[in-house]
This record gives sequence, structure tokens and C-alpha cells, in this order.
Amino acid sequence: MSSQGGGYVGGIGSRREAREQALALLYEAEVKGAPVAEVIEAQVVPPDPYTVALVVGVSEHRGELDASIDAHSRNWRLDRMPTLDLLLLRLGAEELLHQPDVPPAVTINEIVELAKTYSTDESGRFVNGVLNALGSGVAEDDGAR
Repeated sequence: MSSQGGGYVGGIGSRREAREQALALLYEAEVKGAPVAEVIEAQVVPPDPYTVALVVGVSEHRGELDASIDAHSRNWRLDRMPTLDLLLLRLGAEELLHQPDVPPAVTINEIVELAKTYSTDESGRFVNGVLNALGSGVAEDDGAR
């Protein structure tokens, strides 16, 4: 796990809430065109450490995450994806690639549930397909270590 999210001891559902809050912060930064650090700092109630780790991770690894998403999304360019779907994919890719203590199946399930809740009717299937493909690549890399 990254040093920013290290030692996370939240209860059941806490990471789910952290992912949901991370999505909200990433969306706010995207809509405002503001740096994520500025959006985090402006929160009346400071986000929990795992939320911050995810948001900062997505920001710091955006190029890598976008390349991975692009490589695993068939017939979809990033600039054609709905904003929420792209943010969810970045969030999921960040967790899959940079939070090794979280099982890939958990990450994928949680991100798909967020897609079903907050995005289009088709988003759950789309996000599931891309993250499953990306997660399979992560599992293969882990097996090679």
C-alpha cells in the first residue's frame, strides 16, 4: 500500500465510503478544473487518509492510469467516455495498480457498484469489463513476481 494510505484501519464499509468520497472529490476537481490538492484542502470536514491516498494517487498516476485504461477499453477513446465513467475507471485502476493490499475482485465490485449508482445504465457493465481486463493483467504480473 502507498505510504499515504498506509496503516488504514477503517471498519467494514469504510473503504467503500472512501471510494465514494474520492469519486466526489475527483469529480469536483474535474468540473472546476482545479488541482486535487486545492479541492481536498477546501473540504470543511477533512477527507479520511484512504480517500486522500486514492485522490492524490489518481492525480499523480493519471498518465499511467489513462494508458492502462486506454489499452483495456475496446473501441472507446478516453475523450469519448462519460466523465464519471472515466473517473471511476481511474479510481479503480489506481487501486488495482497501486493498492496491492486490496483484492482486485473487491476493487472491481466496489467501483462497478459506484458506476451503477452514479452513472448511466450501461456504465456498470462497461466499467466491469475494462477493470476485469486491467485486473487480469495485474494478476498476471503478480504471478510473475
